[in-house]
Amino acid sequence: MSVLELKAFEAAPVTEAPFQHLILRDFVKGKAFDEAIADYPEIKQGGSFPVFTQKPGPGLQRLLDALNQDDFRQAVERKFGVDLSGRPTMTTLRGRARSKDGQIHTDSKTKLVTVLLYLNRATNDWENHAGCLRILNGPESLDNYAAEAPPVDGTVVVFPCVPNAWHGHEPFEGKRRVIQLNWVTDQGVVEREQKRHAVSAFFKGILPARM
Repeated sequence: MSVLELKAFEAAPVTEAPFQHLILRDFVKGKAFDEAIADYPEIKQGGSFPVFTQKPGPGLQRLLDALNQDDFRQAVERKFGVDLSGRPTMTTLRGRARSKDGQIHTDSKTKLVTVLLYLNRATNDWENHAGCLRILNGPESLDNYAAEAPPVDGTVVVFPCVPNAWHGHEPFEGKRRVIQLNWVTDQGVVEREQKRHAVSAFFKGILPARM
């Protein structure tokens, strides 16, 4: 069974403005989607957690492994005209959004490409647009957006981490599962970020869930 809908990814267009990005619904669907949700760890705190600090079940692990395979990397390279060969990846999980999350930002210069894969079921929780990722025309306002991606149904958002890749979402509190995978400049970045997130995860584990 194929976990990723790579043919659909290959066929999906890249939008060039305000920066290169691709949004595709149902990148993971059917049994693969159901199993990934069933085997997603129960993350009750906000923030990002390195995969190694969690205990993904087999369904989610199959998905994580597929995202790190050469065929997906090569598909991303073809889509965006980048060379990611030899570049390490860094993967984190989020399980819950806080009202302070989603502020307008660009990703760090050490990140080359960002992949956001959403593992939430479509419900009316998202109908008021809270928690829906927005591709922004600039850093001034969340209302000035070019595209919006509801974080449901195995939707994937991919973009190179260029200086004007502004994105964010309206405040949302509640369960919001997302895998973030980044190709980064070198292994040192992975080690530093994993250490930083691991320390944060430790303190989140011993402090109240409101953090």
